[in-house]
Formats: sequence, C-alpha cells, structure tokens
Amino acid sequence: MPNITLPDGSRRSYEQPLSLAEVAASIGPGLAKAALAAKVDGRLVDLSHRLEDGQDVRVSIVTAKDPEGLEVLRHSTAHLLAYAVKELFPEAQVTIGPVIEDGFYYDFAYKRPFTPEDLAAIEQRMAQIAARDEPVQRRVLPRDEAVAFFEAQGERYKAEIIRDIPAGEDVSLYTEGSFTDLCRGPHVPSTGRLQVFKLMKVAGAYWRGDHRNEQLQRIYGTAWTRKEDQAAYLHRLEEAEKRDHRRLGRELDLFHFQDEAPGLAFWHPKGWQIWQAVEQYMRRVYRDSGYQEVRGPQVLDVSLWKRSGHWDNYAENMFFTESEKRQYALKPMNCPGHVQIFNAGLRSYRDLPLRYGEFGGCHRNEPSGALHGLLRVRGFTQDDGHIFCTEQQIEPEVAAFHGQAMKTYADFGFSDIALKIALRPEKRIGSDEVWDKAEQALRDALRGSGVDSWTELPGEGAFYGPKIEYHMKDSIGRAWQVGTMQVDFMMPERLDASYVDEQSTRRRPVMLHRAIVGSMERFIGVLIEHHAGAMPLWLAPVQAVVMSITDDSAAYAAQVAQRLQKQGLRVESDLRSDKIGYKIREHSLQKIPYLLVVGDKERSSESVAVRARGNQDLGVLSLSAFEQRLRAELAAVQGG
Repeated sequence: MPNITLPDGSRRSYEQPLSLAEVAASIGPGLAKAALAAKVDGRLVDLSHRLEDGQDVRVSIVTAKDPEGLEVLRHSTAHLLAYAVKELFPEAQVTIGPVIEDGFYYDFAYKRPFTPEDLAAIEQRMAQIAARDEPVQRRVLPRDEAVAFFEAQGERYKAEIIRDIPAGEDVSLYTEGSFTDLCRGPHVPSTGRLQVFKLMKVAGAYWRGDHRNEQLQRIYGTAWTRKEDQAAYLHRLEEAEKRDHRRLGRELDLFHFQDEAPGLAFWHPKGWQIWQAVEQYMRRVYRDSGYQEVRGPQVLDVSLWKRSGHWDNYAENMFFTESEKRQYALKPMNCPGHVQIFNAGLRSYRDLPLRYGEFGGCHRNEPSGALHGLLRVRGFTQDDGHIFCTEQQIEPEVAAFHGQAMKTYADFGFSDIALKIALRPEKRIGSDEVWDKAEQALRDALRGSGVDSWTELPGEGAFYGPKIEYHMKDSIGRAWQVGTMQVDFMMPERLDASYVDEQSTRRRPVMLHRAIVGSMERFIGVLIEHHAGAMPLWLAPVQAVVMSITDDSAAYAAQVAQRLQKQGLRVESDLRSDKIGYKIREHSLQKIPYLLVVGDKERSSESVAVRARGNQDLGVLSLSAFEQRLRAELAAVQGG
C-alpha cells in the first residue's frame, strides 16, 4: 500500500501500486489536466513513475505554475525540435539538447547549413507534432543495448555519449511517435502539452564544446507556459537589441574594440567622461565611508600568487610574463597587493577597522568566445576595497557596506536589488570550521542590516571565502550581478598579516573584500543599456548643446556655452550655418539631455529656448532660470 504526504501536509493511502498521473487524477481532474511531472521526496520524475507497495514518500505534482514545470516544458520542447528535424531531414544526426536560460537548444550534424526557411519549416512541423498529442514514453535499456540501438539508427553521436557511461549501467530512452532520444528526463506526458514555443536562430557549435572536434549546427529556441509570457520575452529581446551597449558605444562615440587588443576597450572622450563621472562618484563614497585610497603594482612575482592561493586555484585565468629569469603575473585581483600595504607597518587593534580602496586595473585571461563588449573583458578596473578588521567588527562593517551599496544603486537609477550568498565551492582553501564561521558571519550581518530575505548559492563562493552578491534588475527586467562583500579568514593567514591586540599579542585580522559597482567597464555597459544611452544629466558626457539659429546669434550662443562651462557644466556649442531643424535632429540622436536654441529674440532678452530630451519643449527661459533648473537636477544626486 503506497502512502504519500502532499505539500499541504495531508496524507493519502492507496490500496495498490499506481502512477503519479493516477495520483494527480485522484486529487482532482483539474490537477490531472495541468500536471506535467512530479517530485518524489524532492526528486523530479515523470508522471509515469510508479509508487509501489510499502512506499511512504512526499509527493508534489508539478504544473506549469512551478519553476520546475517550465524547465520540463523547455526540455520536452528541445526533444520536439529534434523530432521535427528528423522528420524533415532524416539524414540529420541529433547530438545534445539542454535547457538554457529562457529556452533551449539542440545541436545537429547535417550536410548543409540550415536556412531561415528551414527554421520556419521546422517550427511549423513542431506545431503539427504537438497537435498530434503523441504520448511520451520512457523505457530503460542496458548500456550496451542502447549503444546498439542508436548505432542501428545511424546516430553515432548518441552512441558515443552512451559509450562514456560506465559498463553495466542502465540508460533511459524517451519515445514520442517515431522518434526516440537518449535522456534522463523527466518529460511531459504527451506532445500536446507543448503549445507555446518559437525557434530563434541557428549558430555554429563544436561537438562537446571542443574546437578540435567537428562543427555542428545549433538551433536555439524558447518555450513558455503562456503566449503572453513569450510575447513579453520577445519584446524584451527587441528592447535589448535596441539598447545593446556595443551598438550605442559606436553611435554615441563612447568606445570601441579592435582585434589588436581582444577584450580591451579603447575609450573615446565622451565615454571617458562617463567613466570619470562614475569613478568620481565612487571616490566620494570611499572618502565619506572612511576608506583610504591606495595603489598597488600591476605586475607581481608569482611567488606572491603562490602564497595567496591564486596559483593553485586561479592560474588558468592569469596572464604571465618573464624578465631576468623571474616569472611574474599581471594581477587578476587587488587583494594580495592590499595585504602587502597592510603588512608594511606595525598594526594595532586601535587601527582597525582599516579600510583601503583602489581603482585597481586587473587582467584575466578570459576565453575569446566568452568576450562580450564591456560586459566581459580581459582588462578591467574595479572599485575595489578591502577592510582589515576583527571578528567582532565584521557585522557592523558589512552592514555599513550594505547601506553604501544600496544608496549607490539608487543614485544610478536601480531600485530592484536582490541579495544572494554564495557558499563554499568544491575547490577552496581553509577548513570547514573556518567556512562555517565565515558563512554565518554574512548571514548575521544581513539580518543585522534589516535584510530578512536572500537566496543562498551552494558551491558558488570564491576559493578563499563566501560572499554576498548584489543583483540589480535593469529597466527591461534583466538581472546583473555587480557588487560583492566577501569574508576571508584565509588570505591574512597565508600572507602573514597580523595586528597587535590589547594584550600585546599578535593576531590575524579578518579581511573583507568589497566592491559596489565591481568592474567599471561592465557597470558602464549595464548603465548604457539600462538608460538606452540616454544617461541622466549628471552622467551625460555632454549635458547641453547651445545652437544658433542665424550667424548673427552665433556670438551669443558661444557666450552662453562659455558661461555654463565656467560653472562646471559639460556644454558644447553648435555655431554651424545649417538649418536649426537639422541641428536639433542631429543632437537629439546623440541623446543630449538639453538642447538650447538661441536667435535674435533670445539674444536680446538673455534667454534660451529649451528642449529637454524626449522632444519636450520647455519654452523660453531666462539664462539664470535654466541654470537654476540644472543645479536643482544635479543636486538630486550626490554624484552630480
């Protein structure tokens, strides 16, 4: 007699073995119709999974409303894609098709490239197969029988995957209609459950991700539980394309990349002005929060990186060089250098907490395929800081940092911030006891800051310590991980940092690694996309342009620009003899916050005709009234 406990705590008993589909039906016809899969003692399984006599388990039925339900839908739609490809192109071989964020993909080996017309035909065939509502059935075969099955089908890639499974193990296959695929599952009970999907694009991919292997074709798709959700996602993609910081960087003349320096940005004057606005804002955060700004070397002997632990845990991501038979590394992080500054003098408990801040340039050897504009680079600068403190000072320091970070994000225009704690990874230094203490310190500090909700990420901490991550959501709903606060008991030990306590005994400080914006390059890339290039006044590289209507008003336009420039405003003048409508259109495309038009009337009255970004006509203002408006707008943000 199977016994189950449902999520609401109620219990049910059945007189004979039954499937989870039958369990769903026994609860109600609505649930049976909505069910996609189930969880048994937390393990995701198919609805065909049977409960046997004597089992006493916790069961929850998974529907499209559950996150796991969406994953099952997407996984099943990947198989639907492969099924459609095999029906239309029987000679194509299927390889691997996982779920990814917002969708799925499947890799195929085929004699010619798939065309856009092929993609449309495949999507249409997927809809036809879904309409047939074919059952999806699972069966298990011994490994060698599964190899023979796929070899007989001509699917050599599937056979190769199965050969890597240890001998004697069983593998599961899923069949829908005439198509059978290798998969752990689970899957929806029938193809009719797959209603909302779209194929997105075709790209190249190497078999098993290895460039030495043959190249395959990867078809990307997306799948959702509701048409409205898919429509919103597609709209978000359109918005993301419009906001792509790489395109805006070219159009607004902010920065560029070129092959001679992969993953390294060339900053143009306007882009560097944005950089300076961000850096000077963060420099004020340093100053107001009790940080002392420092500067460490870019290149350090590898012996230091061995002592810090980076050599064993991070060497594959570092750049190395050699001089006079000594091996050096470009720093990927600033922390070992800051420990050297701490160690340069005798420290007392009275000195703690000691806070160092640095706009430190770092280099990391990222794979070329992972580079992505400013968002993923090989050379970057961090608003990096390290706090040397006692264990008793961890909580107030983390709480103070939390307040600094939240205010900073608000000033830059971000209000939706999610917090996560990344816990110990498999590859790490230090004992479990030390990690227990560090992880609990972060939890206690967040609670002490009034934070009562966060997500924990097992295995995602740095090799030397756990960290709080700040994930900010942008204007089109994408989340970006930016700031971090890390507790590190290990590096002070490894690099022999110490202070003298009240009893004149040498003790190890705790080292807190903190950054608010993180990589300056990445943060500016996110800012550009968040604001679609239309930066707020205090960040805009050019805050206003003064345009003359006639040659007679050109001298007055130049005078207005100079007056505003002397007040520290970033103002340019356009004295060309072009028509004023042309000038307005040109500068509007550059997303300038304010366009000031002056002619004979404005010259005689010492005024300006003001257009705010977004084609807002503010009318004619006296020059002093316009100056007052700018000062009030800039004063709203401390960084202005």
